[in-house]
Amino acid sequence: MERKDVESLFVHARDIRALVIGDLMLDEYLWGRADRISPEAPVQVVDVTREEIRIGGAGNVANNLVALGCRVSVASVVGGDDNGSILLRAFTGKGIDVAGIFEDPLRTTGRKTRIVAANQQIVRIDRESREPIGAEYERKIMEFLRVRGEEIDVILVSDYLKGVLTPSLLGAVIAFAGERGIPVVVDPKGNDYAKYRGATVLTPNRKEAEAASGVAIRDMESLGHAGAQLLEVADLTALVITRSEEGMSLFLRDGGVVHIPTFAREVFDVTGAGDTVLAVLGMALAGGAGFAESARLANAAAGVAVGKIGTSTVSPAEIVGSLGFHHGDGDAKIKNMDVLATVIEAERARGRRVVFTNGCFDLIHVGHVKYLQKARAFGDLLVLGLNSDASVRRLKGERRPLIGEAERAHILAALDCIDYVVIFDEDTPLRLIETLRPSILVKGGDYTPEGVVGKDVVESYGGRVELVEFVDGRSTTNIIEKILNSYG
Repeated sequence: MERKDVESLFVHARDIRALVIGDLMLDEYLWGRADRISPEAPVQVVDVTREEIRIGGAGNVANNLVALGCRVSVASVVGGDDNGSILLRAFTGKGIDVAGIFEDPLRTTGRKTRIVAANQQIVRIDRESREPIGAEYERKIMEFLRVRGEEIDVILVSDYLKGVLTPSLLGAVIAFAGERGIPVVVDPKGNDYAKYRGATVLTPNRKEAEAASGVAIRDMESLGHAGAQLLEVADLTALVITRSEEGMSLFLRDGGVVHIPTFAREVFDVTGAGDTVLAVLGMALAGGAGFAESARLANAAAGVAVGKIGTSTVSPAEIVGSLGFHHGDGDAKIKNMDVLATVIEAERARGRRVVFTNGCFDLIHVGHVKYLQKARAFGDLLVLGLNSDASVRRLKGERRPLIGEAERAHILAALDCIDYVVIFDEDTPLRLIETLRPSILVKGGDYTPEGVVGKDVVESYGGRVELVEFVDGRSTTNIIEKILNSYG
């Protein structure tokens, strides 16, 4: 995916309604220094300097989804204890719907206490219930799911083997989603993946995939055998095996395989990285991205997550910044209309005058550059609406454009006088102008003011039209004729 498409995906994340089902817990961190050995036993003494409680388990998946901008609900069972109350308050404070979380007074809400010194975990203390939830709570979760079913775009299953995701509940959830075409993305645990049968995609790590498939993954061939076996056992559409420093591998039901190298720059803590993968993969699939595109985004997000200590979230800006686009700063200038509308609204709120112009800009020449420099001088920033290849063909004929839209966009984005480039597919930029509401609309001197598309729109809110003369004798047509005369 290009940067502009990734940015658009995150803009539309706010419309995605995600349901997280799984085991909830609190992650407690005690941070301190370990400078001495206890006189009571040969163990380190940690002087605690800071304490922190974070949402863990399936809650970290929900937390990641909120950070991505999604609308999130959670279905689970917690104990009727202080830890359960802390979880519910934390979710409510983040705007997460907790109507699907039920209290069982006989359960203990999970709490994992990690003691950390010098960025290293010294010890972890677990307090939790692991018994399967009863039929009563399975029924309550399914009743909640049936009531909210029409509002759900994706279901994320986060299994920590703490008893919430019983085989019967998993079967009912996956069957419910299958009937309604809702994708189900699962972070699995245990050796029996048949319990996830019919899910859309599973995201085991290498060790989990080895245990569930019975195949020791030592090379690409054994990795392929493990992937094929798990696809069949769980009747999946896709399988993503995360492979730590080697990235991740995507296996598709149709036999396709995609290996994605790691994005991690420095690994501090892998805690919660699987939650990040699950959240980003589910969000991207619900947003309409393909499996390969979604896996690449999830892989990039995991690379950011492991650079943080403890269960953490990853922001859209961090993911976009980690993807390593090949065109440097120019990539950041190229936007889809939905993203650009938000950017321009913020620029306008800062009092900046937005200039807009448009064109095909096929075979860019000095006339184009001088025209764009003059256009930029009318305001504080210049937005260029660029005709797509299909639009150019309709306007110029089937032999045009000579240079594709992606290349034209990147060449134009490299010019200092241009602040943003947006590609449009219509014959005219009217919809762009109505959406962006520029202060100044610029066209070439070969137009009359009355002939400028969008003039009435811009003038209706106090904007104006400016006409700029092109450099004489400089045009794409002249360049083509010169080439034909010289080399034809």
